[in-house]
Amino acid sequence: MSRPRITLAVSVAGAMLVALDGTVLTVAQPTLRRDLDATFAQVQWASTGYLIAVAGLLVVGGRLGDLYGHRRLLLTGLVGFAAASAAIGLAPSIGWVVAMRVVQGAFGALLQPATLGLLRTAYPAERLGSAIAVRTSAIAAAGAAGPVVGGVAVDMFGWRAVALLGLIPAVAVGTLVLAVPPAPATPGKRGLDVRGAALYAATLAGLVLALVHPPARWPALAAGLGCAVAFGWHERRSADPLVPPAVLRVRAVPVALGVLGCVSGAAFGTLFVITYLVQDGFGLDPLHTGLLALWLSAAMVLAAPAAGRLMRRHGPRPVAVGELLAATAGIASLAGAERAAAAGAGLVLLGAGLGAAMVVATATVVGHAPAEAAGVVGGLQQTAMNTGPVAGIAAAATLLGYGTPAALLVLAGVAATGAALATRLPSGVPAPVR
Repeated sequence: MSRPRITLAVSVAGAMLVALDGTVLTVAQPTLRRDLDATFAQVQWASTGYLIAVAGLLVVGGRLGDLYGHRRLLLTGLVGFAAASAAIGLAPSIGWVVAMRVVQGAFGALLQPATLGLLRTAYPAERLGSAIAVRTSAIAAAGAAGPVVGGVAVDMFGWRAVALLGLIPAVAVGTLVLAVPPAPATPGKRGLDVRGAALYAATLAGLVLALVHPPARWPALAAGLGCAVAFGWHERRSADPLVPPAVLRVRAVPVALGVLGCVSGAAFGTLFVITYLVQDGFGLDPLHTGLLALWLSAAMVLAAPAAGRLMRRHGPRPVAVGELLAATAGIASLAGAERAAAAGAGLVLLGAGLGAAMVVATATVVGHAPAEAAGVVGGLQQTAMNTGPVAGIAAAATLLGYGTPAALLVLAGVAATGAALATRLPSGVPAPVR
């Protein structure tokens, strides 16, 4: 097997492992709460702690990959992620679960950017979109399979088995990583800007905490914004900033990140609203609600490879704009849905738009980055894909007070904003910065 194909297999397997773990453990939370005699707030912190650790450290993890090698960081992330999973499965108390979820998030932040950094170094720009399409389809499939696999495991073996599910795949992926030849060293690299990394992590941690933990909203928001100002001031004066200026000077990069944030926020906010719509309005039980959501995942799996092919032929801009308009129409149609079949059709449109936009925007971000900053842009991409849904769900929870149609129409507007941003994407195949 050639180096690009081995690298693609490693990238796909690593991304699937994180996606599967993210959804499979959610199903186990009620059983975990009862078994460990925990409160709802304590169980919520298991998710909140993970989100804060991931969001704050993704770019830092990507930068470490640029400095010390994405292969090394991927291995480190896998080992730590697997060890934390094992510790969660053996946890004696809810406090231990929360602490290990934070550790798991930190190692996940090393793992995720490395999967994209490896692809950037292994594939030329004109072939990168196809590789990312395969990765996107795999993530969608793993995310869809997570609740099903988790539900079976909880019913048969209990919640601890769910936490241990990732051990064998992690070992398999780690073995596969060893087959990837290390990339040649790039001369002249400096060390990590520790102060900039700390300020960046504090910025993201504060903003995410403000979104997911309402009691701390205003203090966390103030702290996050203060750290953001300090980070910007520090970056302008740093000899070796955390985010290299060459990355942000390419207009396509921040535009594509904005597209990713809009479409992921709109999609996950919509899923949150739809859960209430189909259960309270249509009378579906949780199982049938989950099965209905599979239409979105199936559309993502099919749309991603098609987007890769279309992007090679027509360029990122027309593909992203067209698919984001489809996602906008899908969300808007859900506002007037009166039956499950109509909701399923809307979710198919949304899934197709989400899958295609993820491929196009990710290929644009990674393909336009200098090879020596592939990890940083991978971290930025993953940050957009992690914080967008958090913001979308937080907004959806607030908007539900005005009714599901109003909430869905606002979320459709967010998707339309992504389509407007996509008009500023490049019209041709990425020409990476060297």
